[in-house]
Amino acid sequence: MPTFAPCVIRSQGPAGVQVVRLGQPLLDDYLEFLSGRCRPNTVLAVAFDLKVFFTVVGKHPRRVRPADVLAFMTSQRTGETIGAKRVRAVDADRVGVSTRTLRRRLSSISGLYGFLHVRGDVTVNPVPRGLPTRIERQRPHQGVPLVRATRTLPRILTPTEVDALSGALRTHRDRAMVAAMVLGGLRRCEVVGLRLGDLRVAERRVFIAEGKGGHQRLVPISTRFFDHVTAYLETERVADAGTEELFVVLKRPRRGQPLTAAGLDEVLDGPATARASRTGPAISCDTPV
Repeated sequence: MPTFAPCVIRSQGPAGVQVVRLGQPLLDDYLEFLSGRCRPNTVLAVAFDLKVFFTVVGKHPRRVRPADVLAFMTSQRTGETIGAKRVRAVDADRVGVSTRTLRRRLSSISGLYGFLHVRGDVTVNPVPRGLPTRIERQRPHQGVPLVRATRTLPRILTPTEVDALSGALRTHRDRAMVAAMVLGGLRRCEVVGLRLGDLRVAERRVFIAEGKGGHQRLVPISTRFFDHVTAYLETERVADAGTEELFVVLKRPRRGQPLTAAGLDEVLDGPATARASRTGPAISCDTPV
């Protein structure tokens, strides 16, 4: 059994903001520091990365050494065991986690130890900045990076696939959300965060109040989106929903409540939409839609 095994704990703060903790003083101090300069989703991702690292390594933060970090990298990349812990494969064709995930986790770990080093809790950051080379003698800090990530282009749906995806959806609400993502480039959290007052129908634009990093912007969207929104508001949305969120749950028992990102995932992961967009098999979710 690991001697240091944090657990992700979520709660609601006084202002209704999500509070994430790990139940360990050093880690919780860092998460509290992050919450003042990062978005809640970023804090949650860092908390999960730290949980994975210390669960695998099983050591107190003050006892972690560079050898532990390198061993963690190997276990994440290859799926090999460290003690009695095995890394779960991300899919049937790949062992271990992706390169991007590994780089993010190393960044989270390095950020933690940078914070602890500044506070004086540790004397050195155990996460190496890179591997030294001969060129580093002329160019300090220009060693080989620990993880090399390949840049890949996103897979873009063709117009035929977009039409097939829209045709597989059952409601105008679902078609409007997909149109916002496909035709407006909105992220899923931006879609479920839209409010009735964010629609600029005359301008054919929507106002994004809480974008990535807290940035705001105005996004032009095709008329198709507004056509689906109009039909959704007239025939599907509950009249007395009691919320300003544009997209709400249509089924009981949560009928009329704001739709969540998990609910949107369930819409996109449904059997019909999975076949239409060729995204893979259906994924079950407990959030009602």
